[in-house]
Amino acid sequence: MFQLVSNDKFKSIEHRVVANRGGPRVSVACFFSTSFQDTPKMYAPIQELLSQDNPPRYRGVSVQEYVTYGANKGLDGVSPLLHFRL
Repeated sequence: MFQLVSNDKFKSIEHRVVANRGGPRVSVACFFSTSFQDTPKMYAPIQELLSQDNPPRYRGVSVQEYVTYGANKGLDGVSPLLHFRL
């Protein structure tokens, strides 16, 4: 979602974990909640980041639509963002 609202100014990366052979491995998980409630609020590229030279790259999408699409699509190595690209 951050890549979508920043219109690609900030890039998302696929989560990857590589364990070191020596020493202990430490993982820290961070989560945020959008409550996953159906709401009419749409998220789209921030207007202040757009211009004629930098048009919107994504259509507006609700959190529910984004999460549902990602969950149904599964993990195939292809970003779900491509589905919302203009």
